[in-house]
Amino acid sequence: MHFIYLLLMLLNLTFSILNAVIQTFLRPRLKCVDGELCLITGAGGALGRLFALEFAKEGADLVLWDCNSDANEHTARLARELGVQVRAYTVDLSKRESIYEAAEEVRADVGCVSILVNNAGVVAGRRLLDCPDELLERTLLVNCHALFWMTKAFLPQMKVKNHGHMVTVASALGLFSTACDYCASKFGAVGFHESLTHELLAENLSGIKTTLVCPYIVDTGMFAGCEIRKELRGLIPPLEPLYTVQQAMKAILAEQRMICIPRLMYIPFLTRALLPWEANVATYRFMGGDKCMLPFIKNIEMKNSSHVQSPLDSSSLSQPGLFMDKCKDQ
Repeated sequence: MHFIYLLLMLLNLTFSILNAVIQTFLRPRLKCVDGELCLITGAGGALGRLFALEFAKEGADLVLWDCNSDANEHTARLARELGVQVRAYTVDLSKRESIYEAAEEVRADVGCVSILVNNAGVVAGRRLLDCPDELLERTLLVNCHALFWMTKAFLPQMKVKNHGHMVTVASALGLFSTACDYCASKFGAVGFHESLTHELLAENLSGIKTTLVCPYIVDTGMFAGCEIRKELRGLIPPLEPLYTVQQAMKAILAEQRMICIPRLMYIPFLTRALLPWEANVATYRFMGGDKCMLPFIKNIEMKNSSHVQSPLDSSSLSQPGLFMDKCKDQ
């Protein structure tokens, strides 16, 4: 009996590998999301706005969440011009009760969400020992903990209908790390997403799809100054936001489980698992990955030092995270 189970596993393994290889070369069939209700967090930021517009082009009605009301409303206006229904809500994802209350409001206003795009992200941009605890906590709350709360708020309705799609916009920095609080939080996001996927599979909820999006650094200004070895920058430049979202949309509509953008990012993901620790360290050092965040951190420190308050200027004394991305996406 055990031999039979082993044989079935090997057959499934072989089929899965062959199917993945074939799908690499064939144009996948894309699903229709016309009329679906899609909620996007961090909708006021660069990637969030582009996700909203791409889903609007596909005919999905939108629920937009961001803690920046003005930026969120701007996204909503652009999406409405494409002829879809749009609701915008101001929500602080670092606060659990804010998420649960807004979720109840959404259900009362427009019904059940069928596509959830967890896109919002923040970064403190400090060295670990120099970073105030409240900024570290906010990074983890928004980038990781909020995924749990969002799922608890919206997944139950999807399970009732066995229909829905959970999208986690993580990062390639959640697959292989460098020196930054952001990396640790995105590792948590990747782990959460994979655990959720396995839980849904164990419950035979085949109608609820999941997609993990892991882009390389996106040129939105969030990581200004972050750079790898000079000789390799032409090979792996920062990603254009529109390209990133379009590639992610293809994966979502094809119900692809995971996508790394660009495909080159699969290589360090695999080598991290296969190579000895020392070999990975040597590779990181060659590419400049071990210190790629240091120029970015230095930029943040310089900006903060330039805004040190004088006795006559206390306008931002209450803003300890002045240069922390405010609930926006990457």
